[in-house]
Amino acid sequence: MSTELPEYYFRVRENGAAVFRIDTENRQRRIEMDQIAMANIRNGEIKPHGDRTLSEADLDTIRNWMEERRQVLAHRDIDDIHRAVDYLNLTTQWVQSKATDEQLEAVTDALLLAMHDLRSTLVRKKADRLLKD
Repeated sequence: MSTELPEYYFRVRENGAAVFRIDTENRQRRIEMDQIAMANIRNGEIKPHGDRTLSEADLDTIRNWMEERRQVLAHRDIDDIHRAVDYLNLTTQWVQSKATDEQLEAVTDALLLAMHDLRSTLVRKKADRLLKD
């Protein structure tokens, strides 16, 4: 672990983060986290906490974090989809080789509806892309 702490800490929330300034320059050498802002990555809004005024350095750091966070989330989204493809393949193998009649009865309708919905949406989106080109 590094001996030097970052100047800012971002407590991730569903739509962004609470932003804290880290302070260790106090008499007890304790770590103090002072909330300075809320960052919303969905709408790009940065709200100072309380009656604070954010410096340009604060805003730049927060904006940089927001852009990096958007990239991380976009990467996770596509990774989740690749995992879903793997799960579909594993599910097919399970259905073919291990599933009991009772297990199949419990999941078949839900799987068929979800796969029909997915297929319909994929076909429509593909047609839209082909017509656009």
